[in-house]
Amino acid sequence: MTRTPSFEVITNSAPVEIAPAMERDPAQWHQSVGIARQACARIFRDGGTAADAIRIFDLPATANVDWSRAVTLIAESMCRTPMRRAA
Repeated sequence: MTRTPSFEVITNSAPVEIAPAMERDPAQWHQSVGIARQACARIFRDGGTAADAIRIFDLPATANVDWSRAVTLIAESMCRTPMRRAA
């Protein structure tokens, strides 16, 4: 099993996958990616896996998810338009 150093998870400047179908505010996207990276770094530091990070945000997790995909999924969930509440 190959483990990624926690410092690399936090500072990895590799571009995050962006789903082309979704239109989003660039500022909101970059803020969401930063928050998602911080959350994933904390989960990694505490011994969790990428699938654990996805489950914490109530997203469906797959067994073969890596950290970059987890960051992308979490950031996308933060950028979604909230559903309106019925009165």
